[in-house]
Amino acid sequence: MAEPSLTSPLTPPGSGALPGQASPHDPMAEWLEADGLGGFASGTVSLVRTRRYHALLLASANPPTDRYVLVNGFDAWLETPDGPCFLTAQRYAPGVTLPEQRAALERFEPDPLPRWVYALPGGLRLEQEIFVRHGAPIACLRWRLLAHVREAVLCVRPFFSGRDLHALHRENGSFAFEPEQVRGRWLWRPYPGVPPIGAVSNGAYEHRPEWYRNFQYEEERSRGLEFIEDLAAPGVFRFDLVKDDALLIFSAQGLKGSPGGTPPPATPLFAEHRVLELKRRAAFPTRLHRSADAYLVQRGAGRTVIAGYPWFTDWGRDTFLSLRGLCLATGRLREARDILLEWAGTLSEGMIPNRFPDRGNAPEYNSVDASLWYIVALDTFLRESKGMRPTLAVGDRNHLQEALEQILDSYCRGTRFGIGMDNDGLLRCGEAGTQLTWMDARIGGQPITPRVGKPVEIQALWLNALSVGASLSKRWKEAFARGASSFEPRFWNEEKGCLYDVVDVDHQAGSVDDTFRANQIFAVGGLPLPLLQGEKALKVVAAVEKKLLTPVGLRTLAPDENDYLSRYEGGIEERDAAYHQGLVWPYLLGPFVEAWVRVQGEGRPAARIDEARSRFLQPLLERMDAVGIGHLAELADAEAPYTLRGCPFQAWSIAEALRLDEQVLVADKTKAPIRRRRRPTLSPRPLSDPLADS
Repeated sequence: MAEPSLTSPLTPPGSGALPGQASPHDPMAEWLEADGLGGFASGTVSLVRTRRYHALLLASANPPTDRYVLVNGFDAWLETPDGPCFLTAQRYAPGVTLPEQRAALERFEPDPLPRWVYALPGGLRLEQEIFVRHGAPIACLRWRLLAHVREAVLCVRPFFSGRDLHALHRENGSFAFEPEQVRGRWLWRPYPGVPPIGAVSNGAYEHRPEWYRNFQYEEERSRGLEFIEDLAAPGVFRFDLVKDDALLIFSAQGLKGSPGGTPPPATPLFAEHRVLELKRRAAFPTRLHRSADAYLVQRGAGRTVIAGYPWFTDWGRDTFLSLRGLCLATGRLREARDILLEWAGTLSEGMIPNRFPDRGNAPEYNSVDASLWYIVALDTFLRESKGMRPTLAVGDRNHLQEALEQILDSYCRGTRFGIGMDNDGLLRCGEAGTQLTWMDARIGGQPITPRVGKPVEIQALWLNALSVGASLSKRWKEAFARGASSFEPRFWNEEKGCLYDVVDVDHQAGSVDDTFRANQIFAVGGLPLPLLQGEKALKVVAAVEKKLLTPVGLRTLAPDENDYLSRYEGGIEERDAAYHQGLVWPYLLGPFVEAWVRVQGEGRPAARIDEARSRFLQPLLERMDAVGIGHLAELADAEAPYTLRGCPFQAWSIAEALRLDEQVLVADKTKAPIRRRRRPTLSPRPLSDPLADS
């Protein structure tokens, strides 16, 4: 028998597919339901799990970290007078998808709640709905018939594990199959120390404990990782669909947001969850706004940003680069305030953590730019919220200002990893073996792009941060003026008509790295204060457009450079080697488009804005359903067809698209929500700054 292909149509031959009724989504495209606590449900449109992270109930024990996969997925089939018909399939080693014959997926709709419509033999149609309740580790499922029949019994067999989200589960003698029936719910305690799994249903439960072995995860295999898993199947829920819809609600017990007390019957409980979710989702004006909401989650008493699903936690750089798009471009000032305050409490020696690991709370301080992005986001928040509600309490405002001062003080005096202001007013950073910028891939403990010295985008961030400080206190004006006067003479590459990527390489005075990279675009766009103007700004934008621009973002390295790599594939080392060596990053489209608009000259002619939207933003938005449905992926191959790869749901990809849509590509300046406070500018004032005071 030929091996079934994971990219074959959802409808097997002879299964009763209806002409013209195929799902518009790739069967391997992925959907996401986030709970606002770090947990989520996710899978493919086909429901064939291709990642270890695909799960129905994945919950955070310490939001947004300490995440457990509790309910991995399920088998579902319909028993009819014509025999059983499966709705789902599973992929098993060695590459076999079973059952081969199953219902045809007539339609998949991701909004407002993920909904599948199946066409079964004999004209029978069935709807399946899956959603996660925001603010609680709860996953809700419903099945209902869309045509009248005399007999139809739905059977659902859930698969459990109770493991860390990054791990894999294997058959063992310790898994506790036997459920407790407690106050109207079934309760499983798979392992000591793992959150119990609760289930409420209007069906009958039949206890039939079994191990299902050798699930095969194709995405893990393609990434060069372990890809085989065994899962526990305690039993089967049975529902008479002729009498009523089938309802099944899973929850993680004992966690933040977990339901307590005696649950009501499944029907009113499901209805309550569904009505509240529909109401919440209806408040988002666009799909972009709703997608942005998935990344805003709780941390402690405050808020933070998940860098990406399914495997990232909250990273400092990603959080504050994304904050302007996720929160400030969408008017979510309370969330922005809470994020800024939460992270202000994490400062150490002037540094915002690079990231929090998924287990434990000990932050990692190895980023030069996270603190600078924090200041940029803080300044934008203060300007955005001026004269608006909610206002900052005096204590909170002082706390934020103290954070800003601590960052600038520490960076001027010097802090970890050789970070400190040099005599020319620019910011040096890095030591042997460190990777402090966003180009942070490592192989064997050694950075691929170390960029020790004075990287170009770090100077753009540093001078923007100093300009914010100078607008609040005279003490930063001299440092800003010194650095601003040094930037252009130090970084301008007259021979190539662009900017060096790093100067004073490895802290050797006068040495330069003239590798053509995307980082130089931040000197013209992506930050409130551009460092280049006039002819030189035009040259940088034109060169970046010619060498780096693709329909999905900017290449990280020009194709004519020696180390250029165009595809993200293979094992860990192969992928890490290519990570910043040519691959396209969608978030970089934000600073590029802003730079492109700025160099067009004063004002925002509607024709130019429309051109920027159609040429640059629209091609990216058209790929929102290509990998992570309603979202944008982390990166893409650098050559056609520019396949999106990496993390399928990436915060800063969505954030920068939103910032372009809501703030940058606005023809009428008076409609842009940013209110600028006067601050030092380069002399003469850049003529192309679309965010400048009128």
